[in-house]
Parts: sequence; C-alpha cells; structure tokens
Amino acid sequence: MDDVQTLLAQLPVWGFGLVLVFSRVGAACMLLPGVGEAELPGTVRLGFTMALTALLLPTLEPLLPPVPAGPLVIGGMVMAEIATGLWLGWLARMVVQALPVAGQFVASAVGLASVLQPDPELGAQSTALARLFSLAASVAVLVSGLYALPLAALAGSYRLIPPGTLLPVADSTAGVVAAVGEAFALAFRLAAPFVIAGLVWQAAMGLLARLVPNLQVFAASIPGQLLGGLALLALLVGGTVTAWQDTLRESLALLPGL
Repeated sequence: MDDVQTLLAQLPVWGFGLVLVFSRVGAACMLLPGVGEAELPGTVRLGFTMALTALLLPTLEPLLPPVPAGPLVIGGMVMAEIATGLWLGWLARMVVQALPVAGQFVASAVGLASVLQPDPELGAQSTALARLFSLAASVAVLVSGLYALPLAALAGSYRLIPPGTLLPVADSTAGVVAAVGEAFALAFRLAAPFVIAGLVWQAAMGLLARLVPNLQVFAASIPGQLLGGLALLALLVGGTVTAWQDTLRESLALLPGL
C-alpha cells in the first residue's frame, strides 16, 4: 500500500513534466527539417514526438521545476515551452526553405511560372520546380543525416532555457530576423545564374522587338527561354543542391544548444 500511495503521489509530478517536455518537443517537431515535413502523416509525426519525449524525459527530470499551485501558472509555463520549441524549429527550418525559394526564383527566370497560367494542382503561389526543390531538400536532409543536428540542439536547448521559463524576447527576435534574411540571401545566391541569364535574355528580346517591330517576340522567345533554362538547370542543379547542403550544414551547426 505504501508503494501504491507513493506512486499515486508521484503521478501529478510525472504528468506535469511530461506535458512540459512534450510541449517544447512537439512544437519544434512541427518545423524541424526532415521530421516536420507536411508530407509525413500526422500519426507518424505524433508517434515520433512521443518517442522523443519519452527518451528526453528521464534525462531532463532534474531540470524540471516543481508543480505550481495554480492552473494559470501551469498554462503560462506550457505556452513558454511551445514558444521555445517554435523558435528553435523556425531557426532550423528557414535555411531548408532557401532551396524551394530558389526553385521559385528559377521557375520565374526560365519561364515556368506565370500568373496567367497558374498550376491547377499547386496553386498560383507555387510552381512545379519549387515543389521539386522542396522534396529534394527533404530527401537531402534525411539521407545526409543532417536532421540529427536540430534534434541535438533541441535536447541541448534545455541547458540554455530551463523548462517553463520564457526565452529572451530581444535575442530570439533578432535571431529569427537574421535567419530570414540569411535564407532569402542564400536563395538568391543559388538562383543567381538563372536570374542573370533571364535578365540577359529579356534584354535581348527587347532589343529584337525594337529591331523587328512586326515580330511577336513573346511567342517567339518562350520556346528558347524554356529550352535554355532547362539546359542550364540540368548543368547547375547538382552544384546548386551541393552548395545549399554545405551552407545548411554550417547553419545547423550554429543552432542554439549545440
């Protein structure tokens, strides 16, 4: 009976710690590269989150705070954990998103994106090339093992931000803004050859339109633009993904908690 009473007395403490750890881990796993992809079924992601929580909970038990007396305090601590997980997941996700954004730039430069002819399946805000680059990013992260770095940073984040405490607002906001800027800069660098080629092509077509006013320049230039863009893509796609992967490895190695 004494053992049963001790177990019952410990259940609220264990439940409180489980909720705290699950809040941060679950929020981060919604965005972490490789494990937070929208293509994964929700049950798979939930199972992975529960398994990771079960692995981390015994090691984090000494860091867990005591159970507060009021429900409002518990709710505030859970919200703080969710904010921390989203912050860490967002930092890791932004560099991964640079490759799909570069694909969107490339699609616009080579003539595969048009507001007049949106993709009926992907919608007006996306292109098949950006979708292809997004799937390539997920595969590259999983195959190369880079998904382990954000997971290690998630485990190490408990040393920087104890469970139930708010993360520094100023520092976290500055980190998110810097990550967004670096991601867009990386996307533009990856797509720079296609953007430059597209500008040269458009300038040449504009000159041709001035020299031959009766020529339907748009109809005449589209086949050459598509063929040239696809040929350039075939030549540079390997180097583009490799450069993105190298930058991703360097950025993930700088995540807080590593």
